[in-house]
Amino acid sequence: MRPARALSRPAFEDLPFVEAELLYLVPMAEKPWQYTYEPPAGVPRMNSRHAPQRLPIRDARPIASDLSLDRDGFALLRHRTDLGDFDDADERRRVYDPEIERLVAEATGAERVVVFDHTIRRRIWSAADRMPATPRQPVPRVHNDYTLRSGPQRVRDLMGEEAEALLQRRFAIINVWRPIRGPLRDAPLAVCDAQSTELADFVAADLIYPDRRGETYSVTYNPRHRWFYAPAMGEDEVMLLKVFDSAADGRARFAPHSAFEDPTAPADVLPRESIESRTLAFFSA
Repeated sequence: MRPARALSRPAFEDLPFVEAELLYLVPMAEKPWQYTYEPPAGVPRMNSRHAPQRLPIRDARPIASDLSLDRDGFALLRHRTDLGDFDDADERRRVYDPEIERLVAEATGAERVVVFDHTIRRRIWSAADRMPATPRQPVPRVHNDYTLRSGPQRVRDLMGEEAEALLQRRFAIINVWRPIRGPLRDAPLAVCDAQSTELADFVAADLIYPDRRGETYSVTYNPRHRWFYAPAMGEDEVMLLKVFDSAADGRARFAPHSAFEDPTAPADVLPRESIESRTLAFFSA
């Protein structure tokens, strides 16, 4: 069950903050969808619209030791890596994957953790995400990576003959996000306190690949949402995001998040470089 103690409203309001815009889904009648590749001629890349909301985004550092993945949906931790080259896939598998699996196991109490994906993002100003011949870009829209349907499907996609047995017990999908180069001031990551969300805020959206359809959550605006970030994150810091939890017992299940433009960033800010690693965390009960 979710721990009883929660961040109090006065403590939240006392935290330092920046005011910035976050892009929320405009409610629509049909299901949102987005192509991950160049769509057919005459077809837009996406059918949804997003509208900015100017909101305070609070500094999570003063409360980092009190954050809980099961209550708040995210955590801010110190974590050094021995990985020398984030672009070297073989070295990532040899060095970084075991590091991340240990980190998530220690943070969650999971019996088994499996790293299944890494996404490196390198900012090119004015470039859109998933464009041909450009690196992956920060995502400037409020979203959650998995849904009630696509979370279990990811286990089926990845775990083969074990999948159905694993789905009989609790599992979670935890993202581990870190700067490759810091201090990171350009397009930092904002995370929404899971306690401030409602299931009605989440709208399932199709992500269209050449050979399949995935499903993520877009998020509609709710004035109750409480947002956090870690200013000027360094390479030895990570943000853990719980983007799915199969347990429906009151603990956090989804952590909406988005890149945003920090109005306090200097004009000559270094372009963002970051890596997000996705893991399956399996529990004994």
